[in-house]
Order: sequence, then structure tokens, then C-alpha cells
Amino acid sequence: MYKIFLLLSFFTMVQLFASSADAYVNAIKLYHQKAYKKAFLEIEKEAIRGNKEAQYLLAEMYEKGQGVEEDVGQALYWYKKSSSKYTYIIDEKPDEEILSKENFTQRLKNQMRYTAEEKGAHFAFSKIDSSVPAVKSHMLKMLENNFGLLPYQTNYVAPFTYANTTYSRHLAAASDKTIPDEWKKYKNYDNHIEAEYQLSFQKPLTYNLFGWNEYISFAYTQRVWWKIYDESSPFRETNYLPELFMILPTSDTIDQRYNLKAYKFGYRHQSNGQEGYHSRSWDRLFFATLWQFKNLFIRAEGWYRFPEDKKDVSFYTGTNPKASGDDNPDILDYMGYGDLELAYMFGDSQINLLWRNNLHRYNNRGAIKIDYSTPFFNSDNTYWYIKLFSGYGESMIDYDHSVSKLSIGFAYSRGIF
Repeated sequence: MYKIFLLLSFFTMVQLFASSADAYVNAIKLYHQKAYKKAFLEIEKEAIRGNKEAQYLLAEMYEKGQGVEEDVGQALYWYKKSSSKYTYIIDEKPDEEILSKENFTQRLKNQMRYTAEEKGAHFAFSKIDSSVPAVKSHMLKMLENNFGLLPYQTNYVAPFTYANTTYSRHLAAASDKTIPDEWKKYKNYDNHIEAEYQLSFQKPLTYNLFGWNEYISFAYTQRVWWKIYDESSPFRETNYLPELFMILPTSDTIDQRYNLKAYKFGYRHQSNGQEGYHSRSWDRLFFATLWQFKNLFIRAEGWYRFPEDKKDVSFYTGTNPKASGDDNPDILDYMGYGDLELAYMFGDSQINLLWRNNLHRYNNRGAIKIDYSTPFFNSDNTYWYIKLFSGYGESMIDYDHSVSKLSIGFAYSRGIF
């Protein structure tokens, strides 16, 4: 309870400072919509506060005369301020040639663009009286789909995944010792194929609250394994992962000498929301670092697990599935104490390699994950997605079972840090 109380208290406190972060997020949106004059003031404000991304954008605006009079001197000044700190900039693709006469195919393509969606929303809400400031503000947030949420880890849908083994059915109210013999023939699912998807977003809460140019954010990730090809198509497992963290940029000296860009530390909870013998959960403090060498990003992370009391012996004898205590006391033997991830970008494509190991000489266990994404035809925000996983800890329910698995589908955002 004390961890929940501290988390809620801290979340309430930092939420009071979230308005400035929302304003900057909105300014970035206006910038990408080429509404430079509207975006300029907030971007300038963030640049003065020390936001390296804002400094780079402000330099570009001065250089190209976007929303402000062209000024080479100011452009050079802000480029220098942002140098070597914010190099992951994606150039916008040039606008397509406007066709004098649109056919059905062209109109269908336009529906995939954000502008078409936005115009449709404005038309749908055109009858609503928005002359009252409060109503207007609320409606603008709805129309612009902007309430400060940003992608976090990779968001993807993989309609096809193939594992080298069939998964076990875990019964929440019974242990292996108490399963009737006639049930044991149904212990495993029927086939090796299933679908999976992951939803992951973050909400920036504060920027520069402590004067360190730091960001404090709340993030939530949910991953689902779906036996869609089995009879009755059950959800095999769902994992929930909320976290609260701070990202702290390094000093210019450390950055230039070691290419170390930022530190990240916070609190993370992970569970599958089940009870009895189906329940899995753990709580961690984590610390991560991010390096960048041109197109290569390296993230190294370590964690400390909060210890939990052991369950009563009646749980392990199969007579008391509701006993409180540690659901998975040996999870560190399989998940280790940290992981290492490399992300390499070439053109519009990205490949990630994650390695995790318990570093034990005997009973050595770990996992390797490789995923590759490349744009879905010419889409700006949809990617072909392929993932290979081999090892332990693919899901909470089967953290102590090794699996090798291929997943194929689509990603809608790609994460680095």
C-alpha cells in the first residue's frame, strides 16, 4: 500500500505542472502542420529553457524564415546551442503534387493523411456552438486528437506468430498437483500459431521542474497474446506495465567526450492481472543510459526488484490459491538484473537487438530479441514489422519457459528510449 500511496501522491503533484508540456506538444504539432507563426512563441520559450529539440527547431525556423523573419545570426546561435544533443531529426517528405481532378483511388489515399481526417472532424462538429472559450478549448482538443499522449515502446499488431512449442493452459484456481487426470490431456493449447499486439504510450508530466532540463513522464504498455486460431479464440495472456520515470540529459562535457546522451530512472510495475496460480507480478526500480553514435543508439538498463514475502506453505501444496505473497520468487533467475538494446537506423528502416541474461555461471538463462521495421509502402506512420524472440521471459505467465518465436505484422510507432 505504501508504494501505491507514494505513486499516487507523486503523480498528483507532477500533474499540476503538466500544462507547459502540453503546450509544447501542441506547438510541435503546429510546426509539423506548417503553422509556424502559431508554433514559434512556444518553441522559442522551450528553447530558452534549454530544450535541445526546441533549440534545433528554432534554429531551423530562423534559417528558413518559418514564422519569423529570416536571421542567419540567430540560426547559427541556436544551432550551436543544440549541437550534438539532438541529432535524431526526421526530414518531412515533400508534399505530393496536387491533382487537378481526383479519382476514387486518389481520394482513398487522401483518407490516409491526417489532413483529411482533421477536416472531416471539423465538419462533423461544425454545428456545435464554440463561441464560449471553455467550449472552444475543449472542442479543439477533441478535433486535434491532442491530449498529450505520445508513443513510448513499439506499438504493433502481429496477426501471425509461430512458436516452436505449444503453450500450456494455466488454471487460476488449481496447481499442477491438484489438476484431475482427465483434465491433463487439455493442458496445452492445440497449435503453435497465435496473434499478439502491443499498445504503448507515455504522458509527459513536467519539463525542467527541478532546473535540470529533465522530463518526468508516466507510461503504460499493454501486451496481449491471442489464440485467435484456436476454437473459441481465447486471450492466452495479457501483461500490464505502468511506469513513472525521469529522463535527464547529460552535460555537454559528458556528451562530447562519451556520446552519452541521457539518463533515465524510475519505478515500473508489471503483472498479468490474474489471481491464484495464474498470478504473476513484480515491482522494480530501474536505471538506464542512452548513447548515440550517429545512426546507432545503445540503451543499457539495470533494475532492482522490490522484495516480497513468501507465500504460505498451503499455496505450494495446492490447498490455498488465494495466499498472499510473492507470485514468482525466482523471476530474477530468468529475467536477470538488466538488459542491453541496440537500435540502428538506415534510411527509413530500423533494426533493434535486445539481449538479456542472468549472468550466472551455472543455470545460465536469458533471451535475445531482434525486430526489424520498414515503411509500409510510402506511409509515414505504418511499418512492416518482423520480430524474432528466443529465450525466457516472453510473457509473465511463462517467464520460466524458454520459447523461440517468429512474429509478423505491422508497427505504428518505433521506440528507442
